[in-house]
Amino acid sequence: MKTGTTNPNVKNLIQEIKDASAKGTSGFWKRITKELEKPRRNRREVNVQRINDNTKKGEVVIVPGKVLGNGDLDHDVTVVALQFSEKACDKIKNRLTIGELLKSNPTGKDVRILG
Repeated sequence: MKTGTTNPNVKNLIQEIKDASAKGTSGFWKRITKELEKPRRNRREVNVQRINDNTKKGEVVIVPGKVLGNGDLDHDVTVVALQFSEKACDKIKNRLTIGELLKSNPTGKDVRILG
């Protein structure tokens, strides 16, 4: 039996992504959808330190899961995620939800998946 998310907000987000990505040919959003359809225990969790170590100034990264607050950022980066811990919210100035990124960048161009 296949399991997946039961959260209605995440299900709505997945449907919104599928509707928007059906118009384009970008595999980016299809990959994000596949990650979000996983059960919560199988989704990615990334610490702020890992984001800091694997990004450059001005970059946009997406975490199809949760960003945790361990570590510090020493440069400006835009982080997009399904969830942010309270400590991560305090440390990351430029953060977006996946829905906001979908509206502002429907092709997913120049966005890296981190996890």
